[in-house]
Amino acid sequence: MSFISRWDDLPVTDFYGENCFTEDKMEKFLSKEAFDQLQQVRHGERYLSSKLASEVAEAMKSWAIEKGATHFTHWFQPLTGLTAEKHDSFLHADRNGHAIMEFSKDELIKGEGDASSFPSGGLRATFEARGYTAWDSSSPAFIKESGGSRILYIPTAFFSFNEFALDKKVPLLRSIQAIEKQTIRILKLLGNDNVHKVFVNTGIEQEYFLLEKEFYDRRPDLRLCKRTILGNIAAKGQELNDHYYGSISERVSAFMKELNIELWRLGICSKTQHKEAAPNQFEVAVSYEDSNLSIDHNQLLMEVLQEVALRHGLVAILHEKPFKGINGSGKHNNWSLSTDDGQNLFSIGDNPHDNIQFLLFLTCFLKAVDCYAPLLISTSATAGNFHRLGGNEAPPAIISIYLGKALTEILENAADDSHLASHANENSKEVVKLGIFAIPKLPKDMTDRNRTSPLAFTGNKFEFRMPGSSQSISDSTTVLNTIMAESLKQAADCLEVADDKQKCLQQIIKQNYNNHKRIVFNGDSYDESWTKQEARNRGYQIDRKTVDEILRISTPGSIALFEDQNVMSSTELESRCTINLQTYSKQINIEASVMTEMIRKGVLPSASKALASMLDSIEKQKELDMSVSEQKKAAQDISKRIEKCYRQVNELHLLLAQAQAMKENVIQQARFYEDKISELLEQIRIDSDYMEMSIDKDSWPYPSYDDLLFK
Repeated sequence: MSFISRWDDLPVTDFYGENCFTEDKMEKFLSKEAFDQLQQVRHGERYLSSKLASEVAEAMKSWAIEKGATHFTHWFQPLTGLTAEKHDSFLHADRNGHAIMEFSKDELIKGEGDASSFPSGGLRATFEARGYTAWDSSSPAFIKESGGSRILYIPTAFFSFNEFALDKKVPLLRSIQAIEKQTIRILKLLGNDNVHKVFVNTGIEQEYFLLEKEFYDRRPDLRLCKRTILGNIAAKGQELNDHYYGSISERVSAFMKELNIELWRLGICSKTQHKEAAPNQFEVAVSYEDSNLSIDHNQLLMEVLQEVALRHGLVAILHEKPFKGINGSGKHNNWSLSTDDGQNLFSIGDNPHDNIQFLLFLTCFLKAVDCYAPLLISTSATAGNFHRLGGNEAPPAIISIYLGKALTEILENAADDSHLASHANENSKEVVKLGIFAIPKLPKDMTDRNRTSPLAFTGNKFEFRMPGSSQSISDSTTVLNTIMAESLKQAADCLEVADDKQKCLQQIIKQNYNNHKRIVFNGDSYDESWTKQEARNRGYQIDRKTVDEILRISTPGSIALFEDQNVMSSTELESRCTINLQTYSKQINIEASVMTEMIRKGVLPSASKALASMLDSIEKQKELDMSVSEQKKAAQDISKRIEKCYRQVNELHLLLAQAQAMKENVIQQARFYEDKISELLEQIRIDSDYMEMSIDKDSWPYPSYDDLLFK
C-alpha cells in the first residue's frame, strides 16, 4: 500500500518548515527593527521589551490565522517526561457581539494554569496550585494539525509561584548558560577573543517498534504498560541478523513517507531511517541542532510518530523493552560543542597531537565523566530501561568512554611528556583500499565505532547510548552540560592564576588524563571480563540497582555541583529524586496490576480449559488401552503450574497492599517494588510462558510473539 499526498509533486524545499514560525516568516511578518531586536533576544543579547512582545504576538497571530489556526497553546515539558498543552482560541467577542481574533503580548509571553495535577515532588502543596509558563523565544512556534484542527504551539518553560523549575527545559537552559560561560572563559585564556556564543549541539537517534493495531488492542499489557509482561519468546528472533538494515516493506515505507512529510513540514530535519536489529524495530534520526531545539523536536517527533502510525493501522511502541528475548529500544544522544566562529571543539583536526585545545576539551570531558559517572547513569535509571541495560543489546550500567586506539595513544604520549608515535600520526592520513578498481579509496577514520560502549567518541562528538527510547534527552544533556562546565571551570581557575599558561595547559591535560584514564575502555563492553571483573578492578560499582541510581541525583556531591553551576537548587534536585522514585513505583504497580488481571481473567481460565481437554483426551485413550504416560506427565506439569500461578497471584495481591501502605516513605516503597514485587513478577511470568508454550495456540487468550513480531 502506498501513501499519496498533495506534497508528492513538490520538492521538499517548497514545503519544508511551512508549519514552523521560522526566521523567514518572522522577517515577513515583523518590521525590520522588530525582527533584528527579536534575533538579539533569541541569541541572549537583550531582554524582551513590552513593545517588541506586542509586535511579535501580532505577527505570530497573523501568520497562524493565515495558516488556518483557531487556537494557541503554551506547550511545555513537565516532570512526567511527556509534553502538556491547554488550548485557548484567538476568538473574542466585542461589546456588540461581533467576533474578533486577538492575541496579546501577555498571552504570548506568560500563561497560568493549575500545576496541582503535575508531579512536583514536594515543591508545592496540593492547595498551592498556581504554575506559570513563559515563552521560550529560542525555540520557534509551530502549527500542529490534528483531526482537522490547527493549533499554534508556543514552546514554553514551566515553573512554580516560588520560581522553582517544574519542567525539564528550565534546568536544560541553565546548564547551557553554565557551559557557555566556562567554555568562553577557557577560549579567552587560550587567546581566542572572537568567540561570543557557544552552542551545545545534539543529534538524536530514536528507536521504536511498529505493531499491528489489531494485535496490540488484544494485549492489555501493551495497551497499559507499553511492554509485554507475559509472552513466550518466538521460535525465531534476531539471531540471523536479517532485520538490521534490511529492505523496508511497502506498508512501512508508506508510513515512513508520511512521517517524513509531517516532520519536514514542522521544520524537523528527519535525515535517516532504517530497520533496527529486532523484528519490527526501526530507527529515525534527525540532523544536529542546538540542544534546546533538538530536544523540543524529539518530543514532537515522538508524538507525530505515534499519530502517523495509527493512520496506517499500526502502533508505534517507544518502551525501552517491549519484548523479552530480543533487543529493546534506546535513544542515542550525540553531544558536542561548537562556537559562533565556526569551531567544533571536539574536532580532532589533521594533527590531533598538536591540537592542544582539542586535547584540553577532550581530557576535561574524561575528568567530568569519571568524577560524575553515577550521576550520568541516574539519568537513564527508569523501570523500563532496567530491562534493557546490561544485555547483549545495550550498554551495561557501567560508564566507560571509548576513544579508539590511536586517540588513546595520543593521550598516553601527551601524559607521558613524549612525542606521538609516528604510526598514530599517520593514521589520520591512511585510506581504506579494497583492491577493487570500481570501488574508490576512502579516507580512514581515526576511531572505529564501538557499538557496545555507553559513551563513545565518534570523530567530533560523544554518543551517549544509555537513555531509553521513551525518555526525554533533557536529563542526560543537562548533566553532560553541567559536569563539563564544572570540569572546564576548574581548568580555567588554574589557567587564570598561572604565570606560564602554556606549561599550565600541558599540566592540566596530563593530570586530567593520568588521574581519570580509568574511564577509557576500548574493548567489548558486553564481555563479562569487563562487566564482572575489569570494571571492578578500576574501582567502579558493577552491581547496580535502579533505585540506588535514582538516588544519585540528590547526593551532597550532586547538589554541590548543580548549585555551584546555578543549574538546580537542592530543593529542585530532591523533588526530582522524589518524582523519579514515585514514577518507578507506579510503573511497577501498574505492571503488577495488569499481570494480575491477565493471569486471573485470561491465562488461568484458558490453561484450566486446556487441562480439562487434556484430561478428557487421556481418559478416552485409556479406554482404548493406549499409552498415556507422557500425556499424563504433561497434564500434571500444567496442573502444577496452574496451582503455582494461583498461589503467586494471591501473594502478589498481598504484596501490592503492603507496598501501597508505604506511600509516605517513597524510598522504602521503591525498594520494596524493586526487591519484592519485580522479582515475583518474573517468577509468575516463567510459569505463564511455560503454559503458553505447552497448550494449543488457539486456546491461548492473547496474541503470541509470533503474531506481534512476524505477521
